[in-house]
Amino acid sequence: MAKRQLPDTRPEIFVSTDVETDGPIPGPHSMLSFASVAMLADKTVLGTFSANLETLPGAVGHPVQMKWWETEPEAWAACRRDLQPPEQALVRYVEWVEALPGKPVFVAFPAGFDFTWMFWYMMRFAGRSPFGWAALDIKTLGFSLTGLRYRRTVKAALPQAWIDPLPHTHVALDDALEQGAMFCNMLAALREREAALAAIAPAADAAPAGPAGSPSSAEPTGSSAPPDDIAQQG
Repeated sequence: MAKRQLPDTRPEIFVSTDVETDGPIPGPHSMLSFASVAMLADKTVLGTFSANLETLPGAVGHPVQMKWWETEPEAWAACRRDLQPPEQALVRYVEWVEALPGKPVFVAFPAGFDFTWMFWYMMRFAGRSPFGWAALDIKTLGFSLTGLRYRRTVKAALPQAWIDPLPHTHVALDDALEQGAMFCNMLAALREREAALAAIAPAADAAPAGPAGSPSSAEPTGSSAPPDDIAQQG
């Protein structure tokens, strides 16, 4: 009989990750560089990992992406020095994540892009993902906190209080640090909102109920504020 698996009580460690590539998808194109910053929710940095990679055999840069790289010569030069074979770098990376003193959570903005690349490379060259199949998307967190339309939830539209004065250079480690700090600030805002709602709930439960059919117990009337007002004000 299989033993019952105990719950994972390790603290969550947020692994803010940024990738730089020469195209939209892995395989036909290559990941040029990647970096991760392991952070606690209070922005304590537990460690970093970064690597510049050799391109995949037979892969070529996408014309649109390569045109963009022409506008970022310093970032291009930074990601093309000290190149490592991906079959070595990704094994070391997975081992680094697995050695973190907690449960790793992949974090990116947008996670749909960065995790696609990292998952493909980890499975291709290390044979496993220490994050499982899941990634935490900072864009979706911003969407839920602000009430902005999803496609309009971009960094420039987020509250400035969430954005620390850190550089965004398109060098993977710089960008991973910047977005990691922003994520921790957003997580703190979420926790503050949760605490405020929790404080309101007991007071609402203690309020005396009105007689049946009275306005206090009836469904909201047409003059009530729309239910998404709070989200729009966030």
